[in-house]
Amino acid sequence: MPGHVILSHGLNSGPDATKVTALAQVAQALGWTHERPDYTAIDARGRLPDIHDRIALLRARAEAVSGPLVLAGSSMGAFISCLVSLDRPVRGLFLMAPPIGIEGFDRRFDAASVPTTVIHGWDDELIPASDVMRWAQRRRDRLVMVDDGHRLAGHVEFAAEEFGRFLRALPDIAR
Repeated sequence: MPGHVILSHGLNSGPDATKVTALAQVAQALGWTHERPDYTAIDARGRLPDIHDRIALLRARAEAVSGPLVLAGSSMGAFISCLVSLDRPVRGLFLMAPPIGIEGFDRRFDAASVPTTVIHGWDDELIPASDVMRWAQRRRDRLVMVDDGHRLAGHVEFAAEEFGRFLRALPDIAR
């Protein structure tokens, strides 16, 4: 198997959300193992410090992976994927509608220097496209802007196709 993917859903969503489900199907078709942690109990508390609990859950799942790892996420799932990538070696990051900052949160948004693809909507009502463009440009990440809002509801299939291209383009994984 090529490796393992952890797919993290956004706030007010769940592990069966449309985007992470579509990405899981692509990962499986390409021979990657995958999982979708459930953050809904953490999110239900609705407190800013609970982001640390989301990060801790993802970090624990990532540390349990013995082989090559890719982190993917939507919105808050993208945010925590980036932060965990600084603590655990990953082969790549696939980020959809990532928040570049969260007001009042004590950690800076950053990510490991690994192959990264970002998909973001021009009309994202929560995260300005210009912020994401500046962040991706500084890092030289692959950025795909689409005619959509924050949920990327009109681009689920497109995001899944991009994810497939992303996984296939990763350097060969030596075992």
